[in-house]
Amino acid sequence: MSRKKWTSEKIFSRLLTNKTKSTYWKNISELRRRPNNEVYDRAYELAQSPLAFQKEIGIYILAQLGFAPRFQQAKTLELYFQLLNTEENPNIISAVLSSIGHNNEQLNKEQVQQLIPYQNHRWVAVRFTLVQALLAVTHPEAITMLISLSKDEHPDIRNWATFGLGSQLEVDSPAIRTALWERIDDVDFMTTQEAIIGLAVRKDTGIIPRLKAAIQKLDYDSGLVLEAIEAMPNIAYIPLLERALEQRKGAPNFPANWVTDTLIFLKNNT
Repeated sequence: MSRKKWTSEKIFSRLLTNKTKSTYWKNISELRRRPNNEVYDRAYELAQSPLAFQKEIGIYILAQLGFAPRFQQAKTLELYFQLLNTEENPNIISAVLSSIGHNNEQLNKEQVQQLIPYQNHRWVAVRFTLVQALLAVTHPEAITMLISLSKDEHPDIRNWATFGLGSQLEVDSPAIRTALWERIDDVDFMTTQEAIIGLAVRKDTGIIPRLKAAIQKLDYDSGLVLEAIEAMPNIAYIPLLERALEQRKGAPNFPANWVTDTLIFLKNNT
């Protein structure tokens, strides 16, 4: 029988005796499609369980229960921040932080401030999920945390924090631009690209020489460079792209179609 035809009670029962991660997430996903009081109340109860694995199940179900808006979102957020008051298990903290990230549209100042200590947590997963909790949050304290996390020792955290600063915020400030410039030569390739697009969407003309140089090295991992060129169109890119297209068309890993589309965009917008 299709999981969609199972009762919610049966899915909860399966979750509590799950043997594999694949069925675990399939069961959670199915419950998330059922924004009703039965599912909510059971997940809410589990999220307060003394057993870590039950607590995670409840937290993850509530995280995306229903869409636009989440089912009883305010109550869920209140629970998440209550859990953070006492929780020490890094796996549970990570579950809460990532779940906040799915419900962070209206975080208040006090809630954002409660997240500050986690930016220096010794567990990588906690710092990484903190970034998820902060994406697109415009409170000054949230931006300050993202700036700090953009300097983290772990490349995935730097990458996502730079993505958060560069692409997920419309806010512009000297502090944000400085943070993006500090990542422009990051050893992690994706972090560098996130810094480039972040500066381009802010029309920072200092990035133009970087974009010109990047045109010489375009490959299928250079999508953000082409996005940056379109975000800050400049007629000077056209001959460089045409030359790259002529010299490297047919070469392995050269994104000829993307380059052609970008050229068309530039010719129509410069």
